[in-house]
Amino acid sequence: MAEKPYRTLDARPSADSLIKPGELVDLIEVTPLSLNDRRIYNQLLENAWDAIDKPVSHVISKAALRGKHNSNDRVGESLERLMSAVVKVSVNWEGGPAIERVQLLGGNIEALRSDGLIEYEIPARLRKIIGNSTVFARLQREVMFALSSKYALTLYEMVQKRGNLRWRSSERFSLEALRGILGVPKGKLTSWSNLKLRALDPAVAEVNDLSDFMVAVEPIKSGRSVTHVELKWWRKDEDATGAAGRALQFSKVGRRVKAAGTEEQVVPPEPNVVSGEPRPKASELKPRPAWLQSRGTPLRTETYETARLRHAGYDIYFVEGEWRSWAAGKPPADDPDRAFLAFFRKYAEANPI
Repeated sequence: MAEKPYRTLDARPSADSLIKPGELVDLIEVTPLSLNDRRIYNQLLENAWDAIDKPVSHVISKAALRGKHNSNDRVGESLERLMSAVVKVSVNWEGGPAIERVQLLGGNIEALRSDGLIEYEIPARLRKIIGNSTVFARLQREVMFALSSKYALTLYEMVQKRGNLRWRSSERFSLEALRGILGVPKGKLTSWSNLKLRALDPAVAEVNDLSDFMVAVEPIKSGRSVTHVELKWWRKDEDATGAAGRALQFSKVGRRVKAAGTEEQVVPPEPNVVSGEPRPKASELKPRPAWLQSRGTPLRTETYETARLRHAGYDIYFVEGEWRSWAAGKPPADDPDRAFLAFFRKYAEANPI
């Protein structure tokens, strides 16, 4: 009997992370969006998640979308751009690959009060795409808001979508396709050198600094011109993961200064190579992020691989979050990796796919 595929809608957001269908990660923007637009859209998807595939309206407060900004103007402008944005999504149609053009956001109504609500709809075609999705990215909220460019956020989403693939650690893209996914406006960054310098290098540096993965983008030439790139990713070891946690505690200005003074070329390491990171000054520290406070001792890469093999189809990071929530307040396990795998076995027995 064929194994039933894990549906994206079965994945659950947590207090520290949200879910984004894979089809909405690798979409091609016909109408380029800003960093703020993309963050707001991710929040709208998260807010609607429990009924995102149903023909219903969803409600969210303007305060939840405007973040640290006092003005609601940015929220309204982002909603208007999202309503008018047309994107191309890769889908299967009548047994073959196809491109579907859809709008990202349907009609909405915004209360005029600064502390008011917004009611919005997910377009019907997009609901169908999300309902059929079986691949997704789990995005850490702290990382999403720490990244400072739309190129970095998009690259982070691309890696989070692919990081759980069992037998793959790289993917090739044409330069044209990569520009489309990154949302590079037409006529901008047309040469490889400009695209690399202005978009890719800063994005790679930020994702490597703040996320759980390392990433590299390597050019591939046809003749004398760069026509494709190879996107490579690999999970960080324990020391590098801890360094990413410390990096999230820097103020945005502090991170930029640090990056400017320590820029290095990223080369994929052999397994378990330690990546050092300077400790921030006390004056530059912010409160430890909530998702790191609950994280505890990082698990070994081998533990994740074992969990994937034993419990194919489950969202291992959601189960890890359930385990850490269950373990909160209890004495620390002598062997966290074995404790997690034991919890996973019982979880899978109680929650069969």
